[in-house]
Amino acid sequence: MEVENQDNAAAGRGSEVTSVPSGTNEKVEESAAETKVKFDLVNEPGEAQHSENNDESRGAETIAFPEPSLSNKKAIPELTLVLIGETNSIEIGSKNILIDHDEQRNVEHFSTKLYDLCGRHISVINMLGLPNIDEFPLNEEIHAFVMLLPNGLHNSHYSSGLQWLETTFGKALMAYVMTVVTHESDDKCESALTDLKANSSFVEKRYHTCRRSMMDEGEIIALLEKIDAMVCENAPHCHSGLMCDGNKGQKEQLEHKEERLESSLFQQSQTVGDIEENATAIKVKCDTVTGPGDVENSKNDENTGESEITSVSFANNDKDELEESAAKTENDPVNGAKHSDKYDDSIRVGGESEIKYVSSSATNKGEPDEDKEVNKVKDTSSTSHTVSPVTKEQGELEESAAKTECDPVKQPADVEHSKNDGHITVGGESEITPVQSAATEKVHYSTAGNMDMSGNMDKKSLKLSEENNMKKQHQRETEALLDRLQLQDKQQQKFSPADFLKVGPPVKQDHDTPEKDVAHTFIQKLMMLDYRARYIPVRQNIPEVSHSNPPEKFDTDDTDYDDLDALYSTKVDIDQSNLKTHLHPMDVQMAVFHCSDSFFKQNMITKLSQCQYALPLLVPDPVTMDIGCPLWTFRQIRKTWKMTEMKDNSNIVTMKSMPICKAETPMVSFLRLGSPSLSKSELMNTLINNRHKIFFDRNCPGSTKSHHLMDGVAEIAWYCPAGKPNDAFTDCIAFCNLHGDALSNVKQRDILTDKSSVNVVLVPTLEKNDKNSAVISALHKSTKPLIILIADSDGGAVQMKKGKYKMGLNDRSQSDVSEELKKIIGKILSGPHESFQLESMAEVSGVKLDEKDNVCQKGKSAAMKIVDMLQGTDVSKIKDTYLPCQGQLWKGWCKINKELYHLRGNIENEKCKIQRKLMQIRQDQCEVSCSKPMKSFIESLSSLSATEKDYFLKWTQILTDALSTDDLGSILQKYDKKWAEVLALKKKHEKSDQLKSKQTELDEISTQLQSATFGLEHIFREMGQIYEAHASLQKQPERGQTDWSKYPELAAELMISGHPMELMDGDAGHVPLTWISGLLDEVIKKLGDKRVFVLSVLGVQSSGKSTMLNAMFGLEFAVSAGRCTKGAFMQLVEVSEEIKKDFEFDYVLVVDTEGLRALELEGNATLHHDNELATFVVGLGNMTLINIFGENPAEMQDILQIVVQAFMRMKKIKLSPSCVFVHQNVTDIGAAEKNMDGKRRLQEKLDKMAQLAAKEEVCDAECFSDVIAFDVQKDVKYFAQLWEGSPPMAPPNPGYSECVQELKTTILSKAKQSAGITLSQFKIKIQDLWNALMNEQFVFSFKNTLEIAVYRKLEVQYGNWTWTLRSNMLTIENGLHTKIQNGKLDKVKLNHLRQESNKTYDKIKQAMTTYFDNDGDKDMLVQWRGRFESKIEQFHDELLRGVQRKLDEVIQQKKACKKLDDRKTEFENKLLQKSKELAHQLKDKAEDEDEEELEKQFSSVWSGLVKELTADTKPIEDINYEEDQSTVLQDLGFEWLLIDESKRSGRYKKIAEVGDYVHYVSLRNRLLEVAYYLKKYFQPKEQQEIRSFIDGVEKQSLDAIKSNPVATRGYNLTHLQEVANDVKQKVTDFESKRKYALKKDFTVDLLLYVFHRAGRWLTESHMTFKGNNDAHSYVESKKMQYYNIFRSFCKGSSSAVVLGQLICDKLKSSTVEAVCNKTAIDLAGEMRCNFPAFNGNRLNLEKHVLKSLAEKEDFNGFITYIHHPRDQVETYIREEVQKYIFKKQRRKALNMLKKNVDDINTLVSQALYDTTEKVKTHKGDPDMWVEEFSSLLKDELTFATVCCQNFRDINNFDFLKEEIQKGLVSVKKEMSRLSLDKIKESRMEPDQILIEQLCNCCWVTCPFCAAVCTNTIKDHKEDHSVPFHRSVAVNGVHVRNSVELGIEFCTTSIASDEKFYPNQDSEVLIPYKKYRTAGPYFANWAITPDGSKLEYWKWFVSRFEKELEDHYGLKFQNYGEIPSEWKTHSKKQAIKSLDEMFKL
Repeated sequence: MEVENQDNAAAGRGSEVTSVPSGTNEKVEESAAETKVKFDLVNEPGEAQHSENNDESRGAETIAFPEPSLSNKKAIPELTLVLIGETNSIEIGSKNILIDHDEQRNVEHFSTKLYDLCGRHISVINMLGLPNIDEFPLNEEIHAFVMLLPNGLHNSHYSSGLQWLETTFGKALMAYVMTVVTHESDDKCESALTDLKANSSFVEKRYHTCRRSMMDEGEIIALLEKIDAMVCENAPHCHSGLMCDGNKGQKEQLEHKEERLESSLFQQSQTVGDIEENATAIKVKCDTVTGPGDVENSKNDENTGESEITSVSFANNDKDELEESAAKTENDPVNGAKHSDKYDDSIRVGGESEIKYVSSSATNKGEPDEDKEVNKVKDTSSTSHTVSPVTKEQGELEESAAKTECDPVKQPADVEHSKNDGHITVGGESEITPVQSAATEKVHYSTAGNMDMSGNMDKKSLKLSEENNMKKQHQRETEALLDRLQLQDKQQQKFSPADFLKVGPPVKQDHDTPEKDVAHTFIQKLMMLDYRARYIPVRQNIPEVSHSNPPEKFDTDDTDYDDLDALYSTKVDIDQSNLKTHLHPMDVQMAVFHCSDSFFKQNMITKLSQCQYALPLLVPDPVTMDIGCPLWTFRQIRKTWKMTEMKDNSNIVTMKSMPICKAETPMVSFLRLGSPSLSKSELMNTLINNRHKIFFDRNCPGSTKSHHLMDGVAEIAWYCPAGKPNDAFTDCIAFCNLHGDALSNVKQRDILTDKSSVNVVLVPTLEKNDKNSAVISALHKSTKPLIILIADSDGGAVQMKKGKYKMGLNDRSQSDVSEELKKIIGKILSGPHESFQLESMAEVSGVKLDEKDNVCQKGKSAAMKIVDMLQGTDVSKIKDTYLPCQGQLWKGWCKINKELYHLRGNIENEKCKIQRKLMQIRQDQCEVSCSKPMKSFIESLSSLSATEKDYFLKWTQILTDALSTDDLGSILQKYDKKWAEVLALKKKHEKSDQLKSKQTELDEISTQLQSATFGLEHIFREMGQIYEAHASLQKQPERGQTDWSKYPELAAELMISGHPMELMDGDAGHVPLTWISGLLDEVIKKLGDKRVFVLSVLGVQSSGKSTMLNAMFGLEFAVSAGRCTKGAFMQLVEVSEEIKKDFEFDYVLVVDTEGLRALELEGNATLHHDNELATFVVGLGNMTLINIFGENPAEMQDILQIVVQAFMRMKKIKLSPSCVFVHQNVTDIGAAEKNMDGKRRLQEKLDKMAQLAAKEEVCDAECFSDVIAFDVQKDVKYFAQLWEGSPPMAPPNPGYSECVQELKTTILSKAKQSAGITLSQFKIKIQDLWNALMNEQFVFSFKNTLEIAVYRKLEVQYGNWTWTLRSNMLTIENGLHTKIQNGKLDKVKLNHLRQESNKTYDKIKQAMTTYFDNDGDKDMLVQWRGRFESKIEQFHDELLRGVQRKLDEVIQQKKACKKLDDRKTEFENKLLQKSKELAHQLKDKAEDEDEEELEKQFSSVWSGLVKELTADTKPIEDINYEEDQSTVLQDLGFEWLLIDESKRSGRYKKIAEVGDYVHYVSLRNRLLEVAYYLKKYFQPKEQQEIRSFIDGVEKQSLDAIKSNPVATRGYNLTHLQEVANDVKQKVTDFESKRKYALKKDFTVDLLLYVFHRAGRWLTESHMTFKGNNDAHSYVESKKMQYYNIFRSFCKGSSSAVVLGQLICDKLKSSTVEAVCNKTAIDLAGEMRCNFPAFNGNRLNLEKHVLKSLAEKEDFNGFITYIHHPRDQVETYIREEVQKYIFKKQRRKALNMLKKNVDDINTLVSQALYDTTEKVKTHKGDPDMWVEEFSSLLKDELTFATVCCQNFRDINNFDFLKEEIQKGLVSVKKEMSRLSLDKIKESRMEPDQILIEQLCNCCWVTCPFCAAVCTNTIKDHKEDHSVPFHRSVAVNGVHVRNSVELGIEFCTTSIASDEKFYPNQDSEVLIPYKKYRTAGPYFANWAITPDGSKLEYWKWFVSRFEKELEDHYGLKFQNYGEIPSEWKTHSKKQAIKSLDEMFKL
């Protein structure tokens, strides 16, 4: 025998040992023979192939040693651990290795989990929660206290834990503490060690970290190793615990017991546990046996070809002998067939070796043991470890055993020897009996099994123990399998549909897949309907093959050596110890199945069914081994077949379609007994479908010898005939296949044989007394038909008696067997037979039915409650009876609602009538809503838990579908038949009555089809209608009703969880906007306003759209032919975390639609429906998939025309979705040339369709790429046919799933370039598209609310940017103005202004860049970016030029009054000198005279002084404006009386706002000048022409007047004369082009109006000129100032005092001016930023103006607003500024004023100090002081230079400073009392600043109703628009040739069928829907239908009815009668409606 020195490290891992001790030698031998432990041994390469699970059997020579009897002693634990800490430190559960229970446990009970892990007996005491010490268990020796601390709370818990331990056990205990910090899986706890080191008692090597779950084996093993090290270091090794006096006796007893054990065990006995521990290290390697009996032996059982070793313990006390004997052990294989038959029952199927440990007596060693197996344990885990402290002797023994190698015995005599040994070789697994020796150390393990007093093992207990061990072993193997598949965590957290309802990365198409990815790859492929999911090539995770023994080299030089010897040699010298068995594909499938929740199981089984695979019917539980039936998983499966029956000598084919659970079919069950050489599964595949492997057989790719989870599984599949002659069977038949030996799987065998119609049994041979005979006999005696297939028998089928057949299979082809078997089965089933129904499995006892789960039952009972209410009602009447809101009421509402877009006649009154009808329908819906089923449905949705709700919805769908199954089938058959008849007649091109009749019948059947279709979607639709009805009426739920306001929330939860929701009602053809908005609002509340990528799908009906989406994203859109998608459904699919970082959106929102050209709509649908649907979904989608089915050119052309037109519309409304064409069902997608040709033809068709659509949509497009970005090479995908063969038995084509994968990759790559849209934007888009679709003129009717909202936000930003620039320029202008006034600047250059403003301008440009780049709507903003950037640049340039122009005017004025300025110094010097002289003259008298006398003296001198100074200048006269106006008019020839009358009446002031100009008009034909006729003739268009003419004249005249330099040169009468002449000429030109003339009254009133408007400007400008140029006025203005100087001199004041006084006087006026100017700018800025009316865009201002008018109810204000909106807005701004400054925010305004006063005072004080110090330093004079002082103030204050000619004597500048400071005190005091009224005198008033900012916008009015365009930007390029228009009555529009005012809203008109005349001269009526064709004035306006929802103008018309009639001279009568509904609107409602305007 050869002993190899191989590494035994791996040999001891993972072995599970169960020991059975015995009290006597006899019993030891018997019980030991029954004890078996399995090892995972690697199969030898020479093993023969087995059938399915069959392996070769091998024998083993048994070796026996004598052994003394074993005493029945109780073992003590090797380690005792106490867990302390908080209970939340760990997660206690079945998976927790350390502790799987939460109760306290006595030390006598060992931890099975730790024993399974490491083979050690460890006691774990649970003391978590720091309990009372009284609760502590018996006084035991404790090796370690494990202190568990949760991460984050470790410090505090550590302190409290130590304190408790010290208090309870004393300080000595600290040496036995092991600290363990627990954490969550994703937590890091590096800081915990640092924190704990701060404690002096902490020892780092006694510290460990572990997950809270305690499921990681590595972490637990590392912890035990640290505990072992601690125990070794401690002396003593354990702590004695608590010892109370009362427990002394117990203590002594324990000590005595321990002592006895220690002293006697070596001499007397040892438990088998010790030997088991040693055996875990044994690695036995068995070579194949080549004896002659091998082949027969290999047939004995389905095993894995691994050795089973039986170990026997002997009474040999000599350890050395034991080791030597073990080293010499040889295995002798037993090869005889008889032996294998005899011991067949003991054979075990698996994949691992089995080792039996047998205790044997020396005296009875020759007696054979019976073939009893006890305590079978199995372990396949390659990762489990053995941690066991052992003695040196034990270690040597293990090493010796590990080195044992079993050589094959090849002599025939060995067979005899093995028989006599009484030991067996089972299934190719060798059995070795190792030694049980007394020469071992102290026993550490307890015995397994129950022992009586004499040491006898209870046999019943042994059997139970065996079963338990088998279960444990099976569980370990399962865990090992899950570990390899990385599914460990899925045993608790099961796969759910949500895990795969995600957009994840594409499935890798690698040639092989790592084991860890196999399960997920399987699921992904299965979800995509790729049946190759079962054949995934697996890359084995194995190390390199060991080459420690290099391959033997053959000596080629040896001529005696024959090369053939090497060829035929079986010697294989490769170390296979590290090799794993391959994963069996069915193990992968079943592992996923067991790791899935019930809903994902259902999805999985449904997909397997679609892939035409067999489905698990009976499934053993991998843990409990209980048999389960997953009936729930079958519930979604529906099978369709065509049954063929012979009637009257002809075949009648009938189609059937039903849920498979309901189908009653024959069932043929296939079983095998023993291990036949043929494959049962393969035979079944040839029987059912020879082209597709329905059942997995041994020849399938990836098949291995073992499959762990399939043994005992019964699979079922259905054969569904196609109604063709070559069908294998004429009706649907179920085939059931039991995997594994039916002898072993008794329960499953009994169930199947009982339920089946025919039993087919496959046996190796048929012999009377073999092991199979009992089963065969029972089946033969049964009444059920039986077919016995005998593998080793020759001959054909033989009928032994009726229904009993046997058939030999030897040397027969499978096709022959299959055909013969088909005939027999067909013959049997043609007669009477039992039927099988899946639902009958619920009645089988002993089978665990998944549907009996409490949660499932709760959901089912809730669903049954609803369905029970529906029972008894005809299916076609269910919806009408129980869902009344969505039937005729809803369809009627939709129909009437569409009438709103086709109004005629008095459209506003007609619209009100329609709205009343709509409200009545809503009222009717409310009254019939909430039927009992609906109420029950809502209550269940509201009250059930999440899982219960899912079951409830599934059950509801299943049960409601079942209601209509039969009816639908028959109706569809009738439809098909009738449709065929109609087509046949159409082909004959007949238009007969017969065709009409058939079409009518077809329509009736279509109606029946719609009525009979009833499912969950209809219930949700009803919810939506109940919500819409109540919401429209705002009706509160009545008593007993459900709360309708909660419906959207309930639906939102379902949508988020993955349920599809109806977007468009397919039956009514309408989108319930209110319901959809409410639903999406709730989704937004729950998820946030997430970004979604909207993927729409379009295509012909039944073209596979839904199937494609379901395969691509794992969706659940309905796909069955009888239930095609109706309408449009939307479903949310989350983007998985793996790829989310690559996308800008969070979800993909898939919109699936009913097919174009739907059959249900045949006959009554039009192309309009398809266009409507296509336009809707194309508009919604960021991308649209266009699905083309087949290669029919006509069908393709139809859909392309629809799609291209939809895309054309999108282009016109500035939406740009991308598109991908999917061409399905292409016969040969592999032919590249054909594909290229197909793409070329598609491109040509698209281009042709684009040209046709361009004509219809009035758009320029020569090719499809002009319409949308499209690349025919990349954006066209060809799909293989869905089915690989002919349905119903054909599986999906694998090429189809590859195409789906490729398409998904394309979609995701395109989606990366899109940011998607937010859910709120999606909601708005739905509304916009649908509202536009309701109007036939979609493009003109579409209002892109999203775009409008984004544009308005941009307008607000634009306003902020422009205000920042304007505010900055105002400050610059103010400073430069001061410099000019101070004479420091005489020219303003544009470059200088630009340089000054560049810093702010650059900031604005940067802010714009940031906004356009980073805003969430940047994709939409990009279209305006360039325009707005240029607008800002333009605005900046205009500001610069405007400031330059203003400052140039100031400079010109300065220059114009230079003459006076030059004389001012002379004047002031003379005035000062004269004052000084006069004061000296009167000085002596001044002391005696009073103030009055001084003033009198000064005045007498002053008048003479003024005359002297102004002797050579002429005073400038004031203008007499009133007189000048009359003079100019009289000069033009107008009578004085006419002029005077107009002035006195004041009518000229209102000429621009006159409602009726008829009194100004005279007809050229005097005979026709009749007022009434004039009224008819003079239409609103003419009225508007005159009004516009007046406005134009006014503007031009004011511009002409203001162009005159009045402020610099003064007023002149010629200014008015020039304007008057020009106006008169314009009037003449205007009337020359009209049929009427304008009276003189008109011209006079117009001229006076123009003069009136220009009067204020002329007066103010002239006053400015006079102030700057009139010397008399200037000198007179200085009187008071010089009187004060005179008085000071009189009183003897020094020059410094007088100079100080003079400077203070100058500072006072300039300071007030500076403060007022600064405050005006500040106030304007404050109001612009914070006042609600001014801080938004133009629309915001409009809203506040209208609110103000309504609140005041000022009709004249309204009229001004209507005809001159800008004037009214300016008035509003002025009023609001006044209110803000003087009332609302007076305090804030005063604070601003005060602050500016303080700033100026600070500036002056600082300048005063700096000037004085500088002059003193430089020893300057008064001139220097004044010059320096003025230079410091020149930028802020206007400070005229003071002449110091009379102050030369000043030399004490400190005194001057003090005097000025004294004077400034009074100035400051006066300034502090400064009134806000002073601001009105500022150069720049706040209201004017705001007017310039806010009114610099568009003022163009609507051609119909005169509503003002609300665009913030003047001269914008976009169409003019306003959110809501108004009644045309506001503008005085009336019916042609009548006095009836029109009342319609233009937004209602353009949705109607009415027409209008574009102007008075036109005789051509233009449809309102095509208003843009009426001319440029109309073409530039975007007017979209809004249903005239704005209540404001309805209130206005009804409130001011009389005033409007008087103003326009018209009447609200007949056509213009005001609807009664308008009069119900209050002012409050009107004002509130303005907020709605602002939202849209």
